Amino acid sequence: MPTSRLESRLGRSLRATFRWSACLIVVAACGDSGSSDDAGIRGDGSVSDAGTLPAKPCEPQPAATPSPARCSANPEDTSLPPCEQWAKVEPAGAVCSDGSQYKFFINFTTRSDNLVVMFEPGGACWDYESCSGGQRGAANPHGIPDDHMSNAQYLNLLRRTDDNPARDYNFVFVSYCTGDVHAGDKVATYADPAGGPALTYRHVGLANSQKVVDYLAERFPTVPQLLVTGCSAGGIGALQNYAFFRNGLTGTQCGYLLDDSGPSFHSDGNSKQLQAIVRTAWNLDTLFARLSAAVDVPEPDFGTDFGRLNTALADHFPSDRIALTAYRMDFNYSLYSYERFFPGSTPADIHDYFWQDLQALLETYDTRANLGYYVPYFRHDNCSHCVSIPPIDHDTDIILTMPWLGSEISAAGATLRTYVEQLLDDRQPLPRIVEMVRPDTDFTSEELRMCLTPDPSD
Repeated sequence: MPTSRLESRLGRSLRATFRWSACLIVVAACGDSGSSDDAGIRGDGSVSDAGTLPAKPCEPQPAATPSPARCSANPEDTSLPPCEQWAKVEPAGAVCSDGSQYKFFINFTTRSDNLVVMFEPGGACWDYESCSGGQRGAANPHGIPDDHMSNAQYLNLLRRTDDNPARDYNFVFVSYCTGDVHAGDKVATYADPAGGPALTYRHVGLANSQKVVDYLAERFPTVPQLLVTGCSAGGIGALQNYAFFRNGLTGTQCGYLLDDSGPSFHSDGNSKQLQAIVRTAWNLDTLFARLSAAVDVPEPDFGTDFGRLNTALADHFPSDRIALTAYRMDFNYSLYSYERFFPGSTPADIHDYFWQDLQALLETYDTRANLGYYVPYFRHDNCSHCVSIPPIDHDTDIILTMPWLGSEISAAGATLRTYVEQLLDDRQPLPRIVEMVRPDTDFTSEELRMCLTPDPSD
């Protein structure tokens, strides 16, 4: 969900929209005894769980009939969007928080019928302070520009690099401008505590996401492999909307979800206060009702426990492969989740709250063969947040030649790229990997300051 000052630095250098070894454990059973510091996680470094295959792995097949033309390589043909170039789509009736026209972006190819749907990151807001551009707010409050994709082309799971395991897929970028992690259904009015004009804010991300589903359903009668992903607000947005894309694209054969740094935690833990506030602020009951119909789970289950969605998806789509990735020492999503609800907390406290919630969720993931996770410990840049974005280099702004740097878990011989390769290969088990610690894992004082006090002007 979050944005940060380090994300802001990355965003400015790219004109981006989100301004925004060690002891390795491949976890088999998070409920086993561990140390007092890492309760519930085995700490001897010897436990290994490479994951298991479902009883009937999915086998993607080519389309039985020729696919409809979705793009054109002829620049003179304006009846279709250009192949392998970004084009905007402006669905009727879809709006951003300020009432401006909502836009999402497509980049189609003739290489395959496979499809990546990527949800944009960029924070969240739920009151006047945050929605008016306060310390921790949401991206794109003034709408989506036509050249939006010039700011996001560097994301690792788009068609920028041969290091992308999904480089031959069609791409859809679900823009974000509603402050509700792509899931709200409410036009809110926030009073200015200082007595100024009230702020009208349209938390309508759920309806906008459905417009994307409807558009794609007309153009993709067959999808051998569908990957839904995103980081931060885009990660939880991908999780919450996965069933709607999976069901709405009726020709989908094999489905995959990669939730990067946007976990939906259980509601009996430290995230309970945040969850209660955003449920009302964004009217998430509409989301819960639609999810209930989509995955055949009683609606109250989702309101009682936000973490229930993880197993609901795994059970309803038993051949799909669903994975979570996040840094163990995330200091961005964690700040959004706890900083305002636990006044006076130290950075160490914030990390503890996050780790407690994350452990509980990993225990849940261990109960399903088609749920996996990849949890590296830490990286210095971007507040140790969003595993799937390129790392920042303070001399060159960003490292495009080594886009997965910082995501490696060296003791496992893995990076997030190799994990995504395995996620998309139904012939392989879906591993569960947690890196408990690695050397040089403290934020510098400057990094810590920037994570704690993001620039409200960004």
